[in-house]
Amino acid sequence: MGRPAQTLSQLALTAQGGRDPEITGLAVDSRQVKDGFLFAALPGSRVHGGEFIQYALRMGAAAILTDSEGARIAASELAASNAALIVSEDPRETLAFTAAIWFGAQPGTMVAVTGTNGKTSVATFVRQIWTELGHNAVNVGTTGVEGAWTAPLAHTTPEPITLHRTLAEAVEHGITHAAMEASSHGLDQRRLDAVQIKAAAFSNLSQDHLDYHANFDEYFAAKAGLFRRVLPEDGTAVINLEDPKGVEMRAIAAARGQEILTVGRGMGDLNLLGQRFDATGQDLRFAFRGNPQMVRLNLIGGFQAENILLACGLVIAAGEEPDRVFETLPHLTTVRGRMQLAATRANGAAVYVDYAHTPDAIATALKALRPHVIGRLIAIVGAGGDRDTTKRPLMGQAAHENADIVFVTDDNPRSEDPAGIRAAVMAGAPDAIEVGDRAEAILRGVDALQPGDALLIAGKGHETGQIVGDDILPFDDVEQASVAVAALDGGIA
Repeated sequence: MGRPAQTLSQLALTAQGGRDPEITGLAVDSRQVKDGFLFAALPGSRVHGGEFIQYALRMGAAAILTDSEGARIAASELAASNAALIVSEDPRETLAFTAAIWFGAQPGTMVAVTGTNGKTSVATFVRQIWTELGHNAVNVGTTGVEGAWTAPLAHTTPEPITLHRTLAEAVEHGITHAAMEASSHGLDQRRLDAVQIKAAAFSNLSQDHLDYHANFDEYFAAKAGLFRRVLPEDGTAVINLEDPKGVEMRAIAAARGQEILTVGRGMGDLNLLGQRFDATGQDLRFAFRGNPQMVRLNLIGGFQAENILLACGLVIAAGEEPDRVFETLPHLTTVRGRMQLAATRANGAAVYVDYAHTPDAIATALKALRPHVIGRLIAIVGAGGDRDTTKRPLMGQAAHENADIVFVTDDNPRSEDPAGIRAAVMAGAPDAIEVGDRAEAILRGVDALQPGDALLIAGKGHETGQIVGDDILPFDDVEQASVAVAALDGGIA
């Protein structure tokens, strides 16, 4: 999508020496730089972007945005060039606002949700509610852009240039409402800082991404950035008080003067009063500021009630009438790869696929599935390579404590030895059955199903590839479950 050239001053940027060239595009990858581009040389976890300034200049960059370290790294190349230099204390934040000005358009009503688990479900339910209410809506995150307009995304929260290009394209396609997932990486790297949101939600916090964040406190601080910086003071914070960090997050939002809307079990503005489970869903009783409601949810898993109420809170905070919001709830459908019914055996046993890939998510998913199951609960779990190693035995333990039978298998081993990853998971589940090949593990899990049983295949959810080394091999848990059922039941899936 082309954009008219703008000067640095039009982009609210000031270059050293007062230089004000026309900019024809933005890039964070030196390989994508063209004549007249502004290249953002950002600090990285392994290599500083300043190392690539020399290549951006050769490609015709008219301006360089970086910090003092980046300017030092490329001092000689910059001195010999005609490019304007913008030095910022926080170049990531500067890039976010620059990208917002450059692309110029965002959907008029936007909300965001952060937390370890539930982000995709909450954002998707928000989009579904808005759609039921007649709005052209999308959700943006792990599963790409979904809804009235679709587009792929490589990251849950894209870097600012991709993000604001996507938001502008959404507006061009008639999108008026958007719900975003705010990842800890994205918040820590200021990717959302120029997104104009009306409301933000906090779902929960449990161990994840400690390969990126130094410790749990830093992980929480990254999530809190959604309320400390991104959500404006006149916005509304929707906080799940069920989570131990909910009270602290509410205090952070209150200190900014933001309006607070709370969700909880036996407490909060959206107060969950009771749930009744059956094989196809659940009945939900809750109250909104003292007014009782009773609705049917065609969704598996008790945790879905918190996701639904958070979604309701965001939609209400963004301006919709509560009663109209609640009327949509029976029409909501399962989020792809989140407690998704993948197949049913001829004996009635069900197979579910879920994205659970943290200890808390695995425990939550299995506990939530248990009330819907009259027989045994079988789980298939694995852990990803090149990620937080400390959570692996905890994932095994969560499966061991909450399932009757556990299979441990591979789940995106990446550059690591798959057997070593499986051994770490099995340290927490010593009685588990180890099956390295994921397709075989699914087949054996399906084969073990007796009448009244259920199988949960955890970890990959919506993903359609298995990452081994540098290769992404086609693999879809839902498809594999259907194939296994068809093979074992003579074509019945």
